[in-house]
Parts: sequence; structure tokens; C-alpha cells
Amino acid sequence: MDDNNILAVVLAGGKSKRFGEDKNQAKLGDKTLLEHVLSKISNKFHETLIVSSHSLKIKKRKNEIVIPDCLDNLGPLGGVLSSMKWVKEKQKAYRWIATFPSDTPFFDTLIIEEYKKKIKLNESSLYFVKSNNKRHNIFGLWSIDLLETLENDLIKNNFRKVEEWANKIGVKTIDVKIKKFDPFFNINTIKDLEEAQNILKEYKND
Repeated sequence: MDDNNILAVVLAGGKSKRFGEDKNQAKLGDKTLLEHVLSKISNKFHETLIVSSHSLKIKKRKNEIVIPDCLDNLGPLGGVLSSMKWVKEKQKAYRWIATFPSDTPFFDTLIIEEYKKKIKLNESSLYFVKSNNKRHNIFGLWSIDLLETLENDLIKNNFRKVEEWANKIGVKTIDVKIKKFDPFFNINTIKDLEEAQNILKEYKND
């Protein structure tokens, strides 16, 4: 990463209700789902923040930091707020955070280059990735300037859904073309994991 001041944030605090256990630790090939995501982004950013109140069994790289959610039961928006507050509390220079879900192992890292382009254009304080007319609300680029608005809407106005909050404040999209399979396929169930095992075989041979 160059001097664009982007902090990578992996949101790994979900309850995994449909999966039946902490899916961050589920194995896909020779890596856990969380390790797949971290291996893609850790060398592309100065630091990577992992937001989770779970006990994560990972061998952290030196530029990876794990923090808990600042407040309980606020969903992904709570994870975003936690990362922004960490930036402020640690007096970091980051002006943006790039969020990645921990259960989507096949995404194309070229979106990171698109993030850097959007920062230079400065057309919005929030961007989400979009493919096949579907918006992926956890793959986002968020300005740190949104912190106060987000905190107020979470605590006082009871916003919980990322999509609703983003629509309220205004969001632009970054369109990604899908080739052989959906790179934003996310794993919510054991059946999804089985499908991901098949995708992985093709993914490696692509």
C-alpha cells in the first residue's frame, strides 16, 4: 500500500448461527476461511485490523492486530465503528478503512486498486463493491469522517442494517465483472462450504 492511508479491516465477529460453529475457523483446503482472507490482503496494507469478540486461533503476522467490538450486538456496523474508534484512540493517520468479510475467500484483490482510485476522485465518503447488479455491503471503503454519524445512528437511532444506513447517508458503487464464478460467494452454511471446496479446485487451476 502506498500513502493513501487505508487501514484494512476484517469483520470476523458474526455469530455463525446458520453454520453451527465459528466459521472463521472452518477449513477450506489447507487454510481456515479467515486465513484465506488475511493471506490475500495482509501484504497489501501497512496494517490489518481483525474485529472479533471471538477467541480466534490464528498465527498473526506482525502487521495484524485483533480487537474486540467496542459494543455488543451491533452487527457489521459495530465492527466498522470499532475500527474507526481504534484509529482515533491510537492516533493513527488513516483516513479510510477498507472492510472485508471473513467468510468470502475468493474475492479479487484488484478491488484494492479501485479503492485507491476512488480516494483520489473524492466523490463520496462511502463506496461498496457491486457485481451482477448485487451490492456487497461488507466490501466497502469508508471515510473516517463518518465516525460520529455512524456512532450516533447506532446508539441513538438504532440502525443495524448496513444497507439501510448506507442508503441513508449516500453510497457509490464500484462495479466488478464476474468471470467463471462469483468471487463474492460467501459461506454461511456447511453446504456453502462444500460448494466452496469445489470452487477452490477450479480456482487453483484457473
